[in-house]
Amino acid sequence: MGDQPVVRTTAGPVRGTDDGRVRVFRGVRYAAPPTGERRWRAPVPPQPWTEPADATRFGPVAPQAANPVINLGPGAVQDEDCLFLNVWSASSVRPLDGRPVLVWVHGGAYLLGASSQPLYDASSFVAAGDVVVVTINYRVGALGFVDLTSLSPRADSNLAIRDVLLALQWVRENIAAFGGNPDQVTLAGESAGGGLVTTLLTVPAAAGLFARAVAQSSPATSVFGSDRAGLVAEAFLRRLDCAGAGAGAGADGDDRFAALQRQPIAQVLAASSHTYEEIPTTYPGILAYFPQVDGELVPEHPLDAFVAGRQHRVPLLIGTNKDEASLFARMAAPIMPVAPDTLRSMFGRIAQEQPELTLPTEPRVLAAYADVRRPGRGLAVARDIGFRMPTVWLAQAHAAVAPTYLYRFDWATPMLRLLRIGATHATELPYLWGNLGAGPKDPTFKLGGLRTGRVLSARMQQRWRAFVRGGAPDADGAESWPAYDTRSRSTMVIDHRDAVVGDLDAELRTAWGPTVLAFR
Repeated sequence: MGDQPVVRTTAGPVRGTDDGRVRVFRGVRYAAPPTGERRWRAPVPPQPWTEPADATRFGPVAPQAANPVINLGPGAVQDEDCLFLNVWSASSVRPLDGRPVLVWVHGGAYLLGASSQPLYDASSFVAAGDVVVVTINYRVGALGFVDLTSLSPRADSNLAIRDVLLALQWVRENIAAFGGNPDQVTLAGESAGGGLVTTLLTVPAAAGLFARAVAQSSPATSVFGSDRAGLVAEAFLRRLDCAGAGAGAGADGDDRFAALQRQPIAQVLAASSHTYEEIPTTYPGILAYFPQVDGELVPEHPLDAFVAGRQHRVPLLIGTNKDEASLFARMAAPIMPVAPDTLRSMFGRIAQEQPELTLPTEPRVLAAYADVRRPGRGLAVARDIGFRMPTVWLAQAHAAVAPTYLYRFDWATPMLRLLRIGATHATELPYLWGNLGAGPKDPTFKLGGLRTGRVLSARMQQRWRAFVRGGAPDADGAESWPAYDTRSRSTMVIDHRDAVVGDLDAELRTAWGPTVLAFR
């Protein structure tokens, strides 16, 4: 059965597991339950305890609708009391060893996901003993992103960001006892998690909480202002039969807010899911849930901060996958517009709302996709406006102030190529975590590619761990990864063999232009 080591945290002792290879502490509480009067409020540290808390099982995951694509893990339990984290290390790591730390923020469109997903099992990643990994939960959907501050001053904005900040503070105060170095923390995430990372790179309150960052497939421009947040809040409240509540203030508003805090979680979850579907369908290009420029925690749009050089000047590893949008088309997900008329509508509204912007013309943009068959052009444009160009714009800006490493993940198994899915959104994750071919029903490798995939996975893990340790993301026997700059624009293409390509995105940059395009 293995050992059950006990580590003392600032709140109390926790008991984990150790199988002789990997030591894991699952379901470690880092915040008080965000329930009752703490719903839609900033997280606070937990009440201390004295007896060792059970850290052998994952804690509850944030309430969310079931999704066949998201495996939350065997026996996963949903509960509002979801602010838990997990600590992974090699069994050889001892307290005060001072290993570099990777803190992982999961994706899921700001609506789904959890740190308990088997995909994020960090056993393979930490087995070498050179890093410690922390995976965290945060509030998702309406509970993590709906802004009710106009309803009551007791409500807080950007709750999910505040959750991540408190988790980072927990890491700073406690990770040494697990063998980690609090001064050598890398904040990393993918998709929505990547979006939280790129946003936190511009949040003043995050200063000093991490020394490096990794952003994979970040929707970096999907950060909106108070008007957008108000629109989402109104839709959410309307679904809860609280139309007009957002206009309330003072005691009346407080009473309405208190009533919402008592609303059954099933009704809140139903309204959250409905709003998620409604908003991007009605307003293409706008997510229902997103980090918000609230003028307080997030003082300005992250891309504005990057362009002006006001971000945290830490080394950054950032990139996207070659075929990001194909997953969203297959899922018929409303969060990414792929139809030509929907894309035109989105750009038309950007032009209307921001007349000072010089938008690229349609012929100029389409010229970059001349070799793409017409049915796939919408996917390619959506991929680039949603993921690739925001990443390139951000990399260009960040390279001026700190070492920046840009990549594109191109590897796809024969099966994924046959299905015309390719290297779609999130397909790099099993390789990063070393969890390939999970389960007998996984079709990914049915036509081969597993041997190559395992070699690629080992190389990718080595690159990421090298970066976490404080160096360039290099791997033994593979091409060195130079930092990105506006002269060479070196980009690592991750495939069956990695290759550095100079100015990989030249055609896209010419087509889209230097101006950052996004709703505000």
